[in-house]
Amino acid sequence: MPELIKGFMNIIDAIAILDKNIHNPAEGLPEELFLFVSRITPLVNVDLLLKNEKNDTLLAWRKDRYCGEGWHLPGGIVRFKEKLNTRILEVADKEIGSKIDFEPNPIAINEIFLKQKIRGHFISFLYLCNLPNNFVPGNKGLKETDAGFLKWHNFCPDNFLKAHEVYRKYI
Repeated sequence: MPELIKGFMNIIDAIAILDKNIHNPAEGLPEELFLFVSRITPLVNVDLLLKNEKNDTLLAWRKDRYCGEGWHLPGGIVRFKEKLNTRILEVADKEIGSKIDFEPNPIAINEIFLKQKIRGHFISFLYLCNLPNNFVPGNKGLKETDAGFLKWHNFCPDNFLKAHEVYRKYI
């Protein structure tokens, strides 16, 4: 059998194995598969621009091996067959710990390209969101340099993640 056909059959077998073991992609993918997918296709995500009455912006501290360390807008990758507004509410609950209101149309749509193979291409929808007036970041004993720490900012910090540089003008 020619090498190309052998390789194709191996790919078909591999896809069949993956398909058999991914029970519900709407709930997310196993991490290694998600990282592989992020090497071959853009990821669609929502980012939340949260402002208070003083026009400060709520940012979260991020620390991971793919995006690095620094401040960023809360956001998340859209799951298979998930509506954007569902992902917005999930991000608010998971990353901020609060219900939010948001404008139904994004205020920006960006293609973000990073100089990395894994998680290197995003199509990002930015939504203007509102928190309850009495919202105070919980932070539950986190230090400012712990992943997930939330803080209001009245200017864009120097240690803003490269992936979110397109949002600097909104902060």
